[in-house]
This record gives sequence, structure tokens and C-alpha cells, in this order.
Amino acid sequence: MTNRLPPLTALRAFDAAARHLSFAQAAAELNVTPAALSFQIKSLEEHLGAPLFRRLNRAVELTEAGAALSHGAAEGFQTLATAWRAALRTQDTQTLTVTAGPAFTAKWLAPRLYEFAQTHPEIELRFAAALHRMDLMRDNVDVAIRFGTGPSPDLYTLPLAEEWVMPVMTPAIAAQFPTVESLHNAPIIFDDSINFLDTPVTWADWFAAMNAPFIPTLGPRFSQSDHALDAALAGVGIVMGRRALVVKDLAEGRLVAPFPTALPTGARFSFLCLKGMETRPQIAAFRDWMLEEIEKTAHITENLNLLEFSAR
Repeated sequence: MTNRLPPLTALRAFDAAARHLSFAQAAAELNVTPAALSFQIKSLEEHLGAPLFRRLNRAVELTEAGAALSHGAAEGFQTLATAWRAALRTQDTQTLTVTAGPAFTAKWLAPRLYEFAQTHPEIELRFAAALHRMDLMRDNVDVAIRFGTGPSPDLYTLPLAEEWVMPVMTPAIAAQFPTVESLHNAPIIFDDSINFLDTPVTWADWFAAMNAPFIPTLGPRFSQSDHALDAALAGVGIVMGRRALVVKDLAEGRLVAPFPTALPTGARFSFLCLKGMETRPQIAAFRDWMLEEIEKTAHITENLNLLEFSAR
């Protein structure tokens, strides 16, 4: 018995056989003959000085030593595969994989992508709409856009524009409800997507800030912001619109905000990537383009009465 690691080829053969519990299937995966795979495993067992499999009539099963080795071998090869993909990505300056939430993808990214594609035709964009936290290296993702309240210490983090919410509606609905008090009778839409925040911003908060206490309880509720905004755009009612998701509709007149008092959410969208990767050409180009696009709608906030968070 020796602490010296056995040949990688033998470990690879063992890993495949341990996952399939079949020498034939493992050999097919590795594109070798069953005899060649069996030889590699036998050499590994000789190196260890103990059997790794019990050979049954039509199957195999792991011994105690085999079970002890299998988990670490699987993790090791997964780590190698992840590292190899990361190395390959450093040589790719034309593909950019971005993950963002469904609402941000639908309401911020998708309507603007034509401009990015026109400016950077050499970059192939790929999108994964998801809300869960992703391992950027393992999942082969270059950039994540995430909404939250704090930085990610293990990632390059660029906070984007401050997020606020305020009532938005179609011009037709705005004409029907010209005062804050009249909103007590207006059709209200509830966006429950930011209820996960420590201090969610509610309709009651906004009415209190306007010195018109009112707690709406009736109206359609949506778990996704883009669905709530689509309902507002369709004229269903009035919704508390989040800055990043409504600025384009406000700038182009599809929605209006006749009562320009906004409440901060205490959270922001952030641009995330692996540390050291922010200078890669396609990542830097996408980051700079996002900042330019945010600046194009900065004027939307010029006349806003943005209340202090503590004022709520």
C-alpha cells in the first residue's frame, strides 16, 4: 500500500464503473473495450492492495474501499471538468452567457438587446432566465444580474442604479384618477415579487408617505414583476413599478407616473462576474453598455421626490 496516487486513467475507469455499477456501460462511456476497462480497474486494485468491486453474476457492487473512493473520485473529476471549462472560456472572446431574473430579462434586457447586437455583432449572447443563486464557474455563466441588498464578496460586484417604486399606470387610467384620494377607488395591482426583502415596500407605505392613509386589500396579485407590469400595460389597473422594470415604458409614454413620489427599496440590481473576469472583452463591453443604457433613462428620476428609507 502506498500514498502515491494511481494513474489518472485507472481512476477515470473506476469513476465510470462506480457511477454505472456496470463495466460494460462504463466502457461504452469511455469508448474502450470492457476488457480494457477491467484491466484498468484491476491495476487500481493492485495499487490499493484491496478489491474495489464485488463481481456478481450479471452486475458489480462497490466494496467498502470502493465506496470510500467513489465520492471523492466523482468530485475530483467534476472539479477537473469545471476547471477545464473555465480554462476554455478564457480563450473565448466571442460568447457571453448572462443569467438574470425573468422580469429583468423581459423588461430591461430584451427590449434593449437590438442596440447591443448592433454595436457588438462579434459577441454571441446567450441568456438563462433564473432567480436562484448560480455557481458562475460550475454553471459556465459569465455574468449574473441579481437583485438584492448586499455584495457578493467572492465575486466582482458592480451595483447598478438605485431602485425605487412608485405607482405607474396607462395614460387612460391616469386621466380617470387624477388625485391621490381618487386612487382609493382605483383598480390596484399587487406585485408580490419583492416581498422577500427585509422591509418590503407596500401600497400602504406609499399612501402613508402621501399623507393619505389607505391599505388596499383587493386586486390581482402577481408573483412575477413582469406579469404585474403586463397587466398594468393592458389597462387592468395601477401597479407599484420598480425603476429598472418601468423606466423604458415611462420614457416612451406607455406608462405614466402622475404622482412622482417614490419609495426606495433598500436593494439594487448588481452586475456580477468572477473576480478577474471583468476585464474580458465581452464582459467589459456588456457592462459598459448596461451603464450607458441606464444613463439614457436617468432623466426619469430628475423630478422625483425620492423619500429617505427611514421616512417610511
